[in-house]
Amino acid sequence: MSADTTTAATPVRPESAGKTPGGSPGGRHLGLALFVIAAAQLMVVLDATITNIALPSIQTDLAVSDGNLAWIVNAYALAFGGLLLLGGRAGDLFGRRRMFRTGIAVFTVASVLGGLAPGEGLLIGARVLQGVGAATAAPSALALITTTFPAGKARNTAMGVYAAMGGVGATVGLLLGGTLTDVLDWRWVFFVNIPIGLAVLAGTRTLVEAGRSPGRLDTPGAITGTGGLIALVYGITRGGDHGWADGLTLGSFAAAAVLLVTFLLVQARAGHPMLPLRLFRDRNRWGSYATMLCIGAGMFATFYFLTLYMQLILGYTPVRTGFAYLPFSFGVAMAAGVSSKLVAHLAPRLIAGPGLAVAAAGMVWFSTLEPDSSYTGHLMPAMFVTALGLGMGFVPMTLGAVSGVRHEDTGIASALLNTAQQVGGALGLAVMSTLSTSAAADRLPGAAAALYRGLATKDAALVARAGDALTHGYTRAFASAAVMFLAGLAVTAIAINARKQQHSEHAEDAGAVHMG
Repeated sequence: MSADTTTAATPVRPESAGKTPGGSPGGRHLGLALFVIAAAQLMVVLDATITNIALPSIQTDLAVSDGNLAWIVNAYALAFGGLLLLGGRAGDLFGRRRMFRTGIAVFTVASVLGGLAPGEGLLIGARVLQGVGAATAAPSALALITTTFPAGKARNTAMGVYAAMGGVGATVGLLLGGTLTDVLDWRWVFFVNIPIGLAVLAGTRTLVEAGRSPGRLDTPGAITGTGGLIALVYGITRGGDHGWADGLTLGSFAAAAVLLVTFLLVQARAGHPMLPLRLFRDRNRWGSYATMLCIGAGMFATFYFLTLYMQLILGYTPVRTGFAYLPFSFGVAMAAGVSSKLVAHLAPRLIAGPGLAVAAAGMVWFSTLEPDSSYTGHLMPAMFVTALGLGMGFVPMTLGAVSGVRHEDTGIASALLNTAQQVGGALGLAVMSTLSTSAAADRLPGAAAALYRGLATKDAALVARAGDALTHGYTRAFASAAVMFLAGLAVTAIAINARKQQHSEHAEDAGAVHMG
């Protein structure tokens, strides 16, 4: 175990660990606490995908321009990914339960504004505000697991549920987005967050707050770090839409490089850094971050291209598309449950490594799709295999990101994990969109436009040619996702050398903190 695992705060006696702030045994409330954290994580993750299927209805109802339509999705990703580090550090300094409540409240209010939005300006603004709320709540949610759940079986189970929400939330978002749009109205993809948010806020009393970290907010670090991440995510997003040689894309990457290098220099000299560089001394921790970046890159791009394949090539409705993802949700939940038990007995690389290999095999299976492939014979089993592999990878990587960290660093350590997944997702989608578009154009330039033209004119031959070209592009993206999962497997094999105790017994070091 690395030198940075020593807890700086005063440890409590074992019998007091896991108690609620009021002093009653925490075990009575652990089920409700797990529901609160899981519901919050589900809400935050599903909002990254729930609007995707509703976009055509939103565009028609609000007369959103083609250029601004993508920002209904990108605005959330930009604010979420760019502000995660700041949100994580704020939780460490000002109280994780307090920041968790604040983030959920902001997210809920933003959902009301989004659902009531009369035009694209307020809707995009509401999406930015949702991203701010998510970035404030998400890091504290993971950090609160270490203060609320005692080390061992209870904490491993909670981590398993939390990790599963990363995959389940995305698919639930697609399912809810299609159902609510078709049955009710697109505005309900925002209104659905209101009862969830209120329920989470009501249940936060069951979460155990730890003592706040000493120090103050590192303002230069906050400015350079947040600015650098926003520039990076924007550059990646714009590169996928406008090309990697675009002037603004290159300018964004240059700004990100300058700001992030400055950020690291500031952190190395700061007395109270926003991102303590000691977090990266532990190879298992930075290996977990790097692996989660690879997982995010492959997973979010997979959702995007599978949705296009099912709707454009197979002709699925939004509701049918959402229900088609159910095997993925089941697979992730099942595998996460199993891996949360295995972490007490096996080294993390022996769980995550085979899982990522299985996920890569699922993506290779997807790469063999044809325009007339069947759901039950091809899509469903490939989806379930991929989900099983990812579910096995989520739990040990989530535990690895926060295991053994100092009490005052749990919020920022959690934020780094979320940042890695968000940046990876943006990068994977942008790069694979470029590869997919290029591969489709090799067979038929302007394949997507040709498909719509063929459908409008009932030109079956043109529809068939366009469908073949688009499917060829999608399969190239799936093959690239397999490479990303294999890259995560390589990182796991090289960097992660922890024994099982670091994720179970030694996790108690991170949990034995002074309860404030």
